[in-house]
Amino acid sequence: MDYNQSLFPYFQPILGAASGNIVGYEALARRRDENRRIVSAGGLFSDPEIANTERIEYDRIVRRLALEKFTLLPGNSYLAINISAAWLDLLDNLHAIPTLRMIDELGINHQRIIIEITEAQGDLHKLAETVKIYRKNGLKVAIDDFGTGFSQLERVMAIKPDFIKLDMRLFKMAVKGGIASDVVHLLSRLGKLNGCKIVCEGIETDDEFFFGLRCGAQFMQGFLFSEATPDFAPTEKYSRHIASLRKKFLQKTVETERKKISRINLIKNLIAQLQDALQNDFNLNELAERPFEKSGILRFYLCDNQGTQISSNFNFKLGKWFEDPKQIGFNWSWRPYFYQLLALEQAETTSRPVASSRYKDFNTDQLCKTLAIRLDNDRILLVDITADWD
Repeated sequence: MDYNQSLFPYFQPILGAASGNIVGYEALARRRDENRRIVSAGGLFSDPEIANTERIEYDRIVRRLALEKFTLLPGNSYLAINISAAWLDLLDNLHAIPTLRMIDELGINHQRIIIEITEAQGDLHKLAETVKIYRKNGLKVAIDDFGTGFSQLERVMAIKPDFIKLDMRLFKMAVKGGIASDVVHLLSRLGKLNGCKIVCEGIETDDEFFFGLRCGAQFMQGFLFSEATPDFAPTEKYSRHIASLRKKFLQKTVETERKKISRINLIKNLIAQLQDALQNDFNLNELAERPFEKSGILRFYLCDNQGTQISSNFNFKLGKWFEDPKQIGFNWSWRPYFYQLLALEQAETTSRPVASSRYKDFNTDQLCKTLAIRLDNDRILLVDITADWD
């Protein structure tokens, strides 16, 4: 079947989380099936029964039509165009890239175009060289489906994209919590550390939008706002909807933070009592009478100024303290919370606690943080607390 006459682009809006406005569109291929219904044409571009030359030609037809229509859209919004990394391998001349030629023929500002690299296949060196040419000509580059494997991490290191679109399946798993959530937050943090803007696609529910905000995404797209359509929408069409979502997010988050602060204050009060008790010979049974279990304090131990543990671990469980001496003599000076506390003491006139990042406790399988607190001139108090609130 000849698809040349039946292929056309649709456009899905991409929304700015901060402005609420449409900041751009992703061009998506569509066609009519045998019943004249409009359906995705994505399957054509991966159909092994269609020759590479034909598939590339179909892709360029849709790309050209999308760019032609984009010339009618005023303003500074951008257009994201999907290009397969595997197909870039088939370019004979990197100095005559068809997409650049189309953009120039249509007189489109290069800075309004984003090349979205799809698929994990393709020669990484040739991809990196092609991206250099895109960038030299003022185009921006995005990586699609980020988080689907190590090959994507290699790409980030090789081409340093301007945008990262999180893998939709991974994102939807992450919204439900668990390790997928941790992975998405880590990937998002990696992207931001390297100056990449984060895009969440496939947003269909309020909770997915809220999770996108929590993991730092600047841009959102999905059926919660709009499916792909043949025409462009007014820039501010979804701004009220997004403003309402941001307000709801703020209300929920403030309440969560209020509860967290209340719990932290309880922990601080108990730690102050613990500090007082440790100034003298302390009685574990008396300490057990205090609401440590309710607060989430798991254990404490003491180190000297060189980071060597000089006491047992005192673990709290089922309303009792248990002494575990196995780690006496271990050295924790290489842990950030320890050397950061010493550095703060040298830089400031007063001492204050330092908290670690979250981690999963080996013994209890709970999410935890460690607090480092100056006890006296010779001893540092380390307290492990549950940290499942953030």
